[in-house]
Amino acid sequence: MIRNLTNRIAIIALILAFALWVDLSNDIEILNPVNNQALFSRNVEPRLGLDLQGGLQVLLEADIPANQQVDSQAMEIARDIVQQRTDALGVNENVIQIAGDRRIVGEFPGLEDTESVLATIQQTGLLEFVDTGDYSPEEGTILNTDYSPTGEPVELPESGEVLYHTIMTGSELDAVTVGQDQLATNYVINFRLKSEGARIFGDHTSANVGKFLTIVLDKQVISSPRIESAITGGEGTITGGFTFESANAFAVQLRYGSLPVPLKIVETRIIGPTLGADSLNKSLRAGLIGMVIVAMFMILYYRFPGIVAVLSILIYAAVAFAVFKWFHFTLTLPGIAGFLLSTGAALDANILIFERMKEELRNGRNLAQAVDQGWTRAWSSIRDSNLAAIITSLILFWFGSTFGATIVKGFSLTLALGVGISLFTAIYVTRTLLVIFLQGFKPKNYDLWFGI
Repeated sequence: MIRNLTNRIAIIALILAFALWVDLSNDIEILNPVNNQALFSRNVEPRLGLDLQGGLQVLLEADIPANQQVDSQAMEIARDIVQQRTDALGVNENVIQIAGDRRIVGEFPGLEDTESVLATIQQTGLLEFVDTGDYSPEEGTILNTDYSPTGEPVELPESGEVLYHTIMTGSELDAVTVGQDQLATNYVINFRLKSEGARIFGDHTSANVGKFLTIVLDKQVISSPRIESAITGGEGTITGGFTFESANAFAVQLRYGSLPVPLKIVETRIIGPTLGADSLNKSLRAGLIGMVIVAMFMILYYRFPGIVAVLSILIYAAVAFAVFKWFHFTLTLPGIAGFLLSTGAALDANILIFERMKEELRNGRNLAQAVDQGWTRAWSSIRDSNLAAIITSLILFWFGSTFGATIVKGFSLTLALGVGISLFTAIYVTRTLLVIFLQGFKPKNYDLWFGI
């Protein structure tokens, strides 16, 4: 039958106990019995996707002419910067993906402050330190800036506008933090420059004491302080009437650099938490009804093995949900669909095994032989079908990653994980449970107990 049955029982018991611990907890903590200090802690609260808890979905597009090709590497960098900016704002579980060759899809489950996120991810974030000489532009003024070989403002004969000299850009920033002024009444941006930036900044401030050095973000004036003395230490402060929120958003833009391509918002979609909760409730209800119907079929048709299969599926569900919580996989409606489909795959493996068992019993084999032959002869079919499902899941995951189809990615990921776990429960758990029950209960009427 099965060698080392005791070891199998112990392994299954440990896995099930740990899975139930994770399933029934939001935080896992192991304490030191000596000083009652935490040796290990992990948050395992389930993470729900945009369609289950509501939030914001935004579609961004490269803001350049349609006939101009967008560099794929530039889009990848833009995606990374948007991800970093929103992470730094405290937006949890956000998903930023490239869709096609010029679009980026962002999903922010549970987001409440949509305006600050939209403003942060859309801004190019190009910071410039501009020499405006004796001119101190007001905050919000739009300046024409460029690098000028002379370092002096240049008047454009065509429009009469002035082109101001940029001495340095935000690429020379080494660190950016939010602080307060000496009176602790206003928020400011403190920055530290790289070595080359510190040299440029020191040379300019030394030669232009009394002049104005205007700080510009995306061509818009943030502040225009007068250079009171040479600043050679490579550190400085940006003022501009910031609130904490605006200072933090500004610091995030500077900290994570400027976008290589400008982005515009093409579409936004806000999903209310009520709609998400309704979708979750309906999904759980549909899943429960489906499980009850399947359990009734298995028990009525396969009798005793059907009861074992139902217990195995419950163990499968507990282990799978624990894996999703432990590794912080985001659950979405397509993900739940993939999970339910993988449950069907687990039942499919049991059906193949039980049908082979029934054939062996009809051919006159005893119960022990029928169980062994059922597993042996059904294994090739189970292996091939599950392998095909995993390969399909990988293809779908690649498709979803390449084209920004998050729905497909969620479905394929949960399907692949579910198939892997179902393979373990069908081959390892179901067989062990069946042997345990048959050792304690030896039915004689095969027609009644196995439905042959």
